[in-house]
Amino acid sequence: MKAIAAPLCAALLLSAPEAGADPCDGWPAWQAFRQGFVVDGGRVVDRSQGSLPTTSEGQSYAMFFALVANDRPGFDSLLAWTRGRLAGGDLGARLPAWLWGRGQDGRWQVLDANSAADSDMWIAYDLLEAGRLWREPRYTAEGKLLALRILREETADLPGLGLTLLPGRQGFLFSDGAARLNPSYLPPQLLARFAYGLPDSAWARLPRGSKRVLLDGAPAGFAPDWLRFQPGKGLSPDADSQALGSYNAIRVYLWAGMLAPAAPLRGALLAKYRPMALRVAKEGEPPEEVNVVDGKAQGHSPAGFSAALLPFLQAQGETDALRAQLRRLQSMPLDQRADAYYDHVLTLFGLGWHQGRFRFANNGELQPAWERKCPASLPASH
Repeated sequence: MKAIAAPLCAALLLSAPEAGADPCDGWPAWQAFRQGFVVDGGRVVDRSQGSLPTTSEGQSYAMFFALVANDRPGFDSLLAWTRGRLAGGDLGARLPAWLWGRGQDGRWQVLDANSAADSDMWIAYDLLEAGRLWREPRYTAEGKLLALRILREETADLPGLGLTLLPGRQGFLFSDGAARLNPSYLPPQLLARFAYGLPDSAWARLPRGSKRVLLDGAPAGFAPDWLRFQPGKGLSPDADSQALGSYNAIRVYLWAGMLAPAAPLRGALLAKYRPMALRVAKEGEPPEEVNVVDGKAQGHSPAGFSAALLPFLQAQGETDALRAQLRRLQSMPLDQRADAYYDHVLTLFGLGWHQGRFRFANNGELQPAWERKCPASLPASH
């Protein structure tokens, strides 16, 4: 197994705000991630899986990190691989397949052609923001086409809930009108950006139903991994996932913590999920899983959970708990977990935000630090 570049965790922690992170340095932590996880000229490998597969999630997140790092060559290689291998060469005509890897016949290929709506949204967002920040109309056009295809193929008008994002193109909407939903697939920043950037489309209708999913689906103040919607009954914790909040749900707190101070949903989300902040402050670390009905928690979470909660704890004003998570990250170096793809992703998001490398505007636009602080003539990182 290929090892991750040893300086990754150190690069993340040593460039925290108190250490004077430089937004013009190309983001060493991203470069280490790229060296350790990106192969074949643009494929993100999930090394936690023995088969070394690639998911549309991995591609979408890596494209975002490349944009934050002002790494246009890296962005272009990730985009080209995603478009060519997962979308048949055209992201405007086909949603990306969510899973690619080695088949039983030994060939590398699409293993599951179904889509993952959150990844599709992040890819569309990455393209829109790359087009705006790098002044490249091709990106913008491709991002808009993909965003409109998401509307057509990955949403449903659910009675009593309205237009809602489904987790994928197939398998989440049932014949009786019920649906299986995933709150972590609904970053409010992205929904706001699409509503702002495509004002004549149905994206403007998505935030209303998404607000219900994010708020009504957490009865005890803890985000669930999955929800069940039933006409006439509304939202309830998903029995198939044992009503737990864990590896999916951790992203709900991450998205909420990274919202702009004046973003419309920020106050309501922080108030709703306050119990998680209080639990972390009391226990010193996030639980691995929580029963979202009774709030009972168990398990020691991986390092990525602590990183994901940094923006959330800062937004909650829990300074001591935030410092405790930074100390926990220092005690759990990621360079000793070369296979921990998801931990590395959560850490790039959470600690990168904590370092001030990026912010989101009220309308969802990305505000990378390099846009404000680096010379206009700075070339993209290589």
